[in-house]
Amino acid sequence: MMTEPAQNMETRFGFRDVKPGEKQGLVNDVFAKSAAKYDEMNDLMSAGLHRLWKDDFVAQLNPPRNERAFHVLDVAGGTGDISFRIAKAGGAGTRVTIADISPDMVAEGKRRAEAEEFSGKVTFTVGNAEALAFPDQSFDAYTIAFGIRNVPDIPKALREAYRVLKPGGRFMCLEFSHMDLEFAQKLYDAYSFTVIPAVGKVVTGDGQPYRYLVESIRTFPKQDQFAAMIEDAGFARVTWRNLTGGVAAIHSGWRI
Repeated sequence: MMTEPAQNMETRFGFRDVKPGEKQGLVNDVFAKSAAKYDEMNDLMSAGLHRLWKDDFVAQLNPPRNERAFHVLDVAGGTGDISFRIAKAGGAGTRVTIADISPDMVAEGKRRAEAEEFSGKVTFTVGNAEALAFPDQSFDAYTIAFGIRNVPDIPKALREAYRVLKPGGRFMCLEFSHMDLEFAQKLYDAYSFTVIPAVGKVVTGDGQPYRYLVESIRTFPKQDQFAAMIEDAGFARVTWRNLTGGVAAIHSGWRI
């Protein structure tokens, strides 16, 4: 049986141990500082590959291309990168609701939606992945890209994902992960811990958010461990697929 974490337990903010109640505020500060440079941030973290990974992710989701109603909840999707792709790929019945805890990220997403004329198909809300403000069994799919590792209580967020999905609904997560080959992982770590914060400081004026993001990748569970967490939340037919040798991975599960 899964239990709620004790209030005096610690969680990780990058490599630092912090109280669970402190992590969310620290994460919010990271994204408040980097919201306007979100694309540049992901370009640095992935050497530009995140754009191809996101296209692959949405292709695997495969939203219906007709008028059939298909409602997606995109969590931690504030700037709209995934939501806009889903809206483009889906037909007239596809709608996307974004829930992101960062008001700065949501504001950036709204600005982009207006510029790209997605206002009719994409709705923005400020919301916490651990306590979603939606009724049970409300959505056909739940997506989260490069966001789950920043949630203080990941098992709780996964249980919320299960709760808001309809029977037959699909959970999909795109996240930085762990590479298959040890020597390749060492090379990527060397790049991550030296180049990314330094260039991030040049791009945004502050390298600290990038240092946290790199650390958060290294402390995230390995692919099989995260898959087990998804299963523990109630999902069936749980799978994962590595991208670029495990730099990132797509995880999938179904509410049966």
